[in-house]
Amino acid sequence: MTAPVFVVGDGTLRPGTVTLDGPEGRHAVSVRRLRVGEEIVLTDGAGTGAYGTVAAVEGKDRLDVAVTDVRTEAEPAPRITVVQALPKGDRGELAVETMTETGADAIAPWQAARCVTQWKGERGAKSLAKWRATAREAGKQSRRLRFPEVLDALSTRQVAALLADADFAAVLHEEGSEPLATAPLPAEGRIVLVVGPEGGVSPEELAAFAEAGAKPYRLGRSVLRTSTAGTAATALLLGRTGRWS
Repeated sequence: MTAPVFVVGDGTLRPGTVTLDGPEGRHAVSVRRLRVGEEIVLTDGAGTGAYGTVAAVEGKDRLDVAVTDVRTEAEPAPRITVVQALPKGDRGELAVETMTETGADAIAPWQAARCVTQWKGERGAKSLAKWRATAREAGKQSRRLRFPEVLDALSTRQVAALLADADFAAVLHEEGSEPLATAPLPAEGRIVLVVGPEGGVSPEELAAFAEAGAKPYRLGRSVLRTSTAGTAATALLLGRTGRWS
């Protein structure tokens, strides 16, 4: 089994002895029950990882790590951003979790016209914080060194601007005339996918996205839920672009 991953602050990843404390230290000592000599990975979540072994354990929330190797991953190419319409209930966190585990590079919450869920005021801030915490925890669980960025919630106009700036832009739509599996993809740059809400992308939204250069594509014969479509599409693109090779 690969070594567990824990998050540390910027500037602490270096060869030598690094202390892990606070909530991450408590999780390592009291939950994972790591002991001296066990392998461990520390990351800043931005692509750098420190590899080493537990050198000492103190109390219930502190351990020292003997770091022997520090590596920095290059930025992934092409970069995949998923614009995720807000699902009902806790299915938003499910979508973020599985997209993170699969390998999405950025996730943008989208308040689509047909979304039942509404992010407003304090509730919206709490929901966004949950998405970001979910991405962080799923990044650790899936042994990633670079966690996905979870953007602030976007309006339809902001999504259109994001699509216009992409090297490949697609709206996942069951009535798309072309399959995503055969779409021409760039080897570099930015790919942006739009996943609509349970009620579907409205005609006005489709028109705005088409004007921005995003065509509708279908995934397959079955219709996926909004909380699973982004994960399936991300997996497909990671395989097609060679990032899973």
